[in-house]
Amino acid sequence: MLVIEHNGRTIVVTGWRAWVLAALLVVGMTFLAALVAFLVLGLAITVGAVLLIALPIAIGVAILASLFQRSAKS
Repeated sequence: MLVIEHNGRTIVVTGWRAWVLAALLVVGMTFLAALVAFLVLGLAITVGAVLLIALPIAIGVAILASLFQRSAKS
């Protein structure tokens, strides 16, 4: 039995309609959870790949810049 309250009205769904509605809700929520999981996983992989490429380049540029900078005399 499912009880739905909407705009002050209470609707009670029983029998096979309740089973169908519950199954549709489970399928929909599973799809939504899978979509969120794939989006988060894709974002994590993208950020990781960018860092794997950009971080060594930034370190190399910093090393080259430190080699070519003028030494400061005090």
